[in-house]
Amino acid sequence: MSVTVIPVGSRLTLRLNTGLDENMDPVYRNRSFHNIKPSADNTNLLELAQELGSLQVHTIDAVRRADENELEAS
Repeated sequence: MSVTVIPVGSRLTLRLNTGLDENMDPVYRNRSFHNIKPSADNTNLLELAQELGSLQVHTIDAVRRADENELEAS
């Protein structure tokens, strides 16, 4: 059986370093942006994340993209 993959959406997440806890371990917070077009280019998303990061109080530790797909038997 073959499977058809249908892209349905993407999410862009910025992982921000908000400082250190009492044990001197880094503390992170996530900022997520939903409804990103699945066809969006990774380079453009990274540039967007860097622009959004410049508006944040805390520094960006990581930029993540999560794609969601629907699977259908064909």
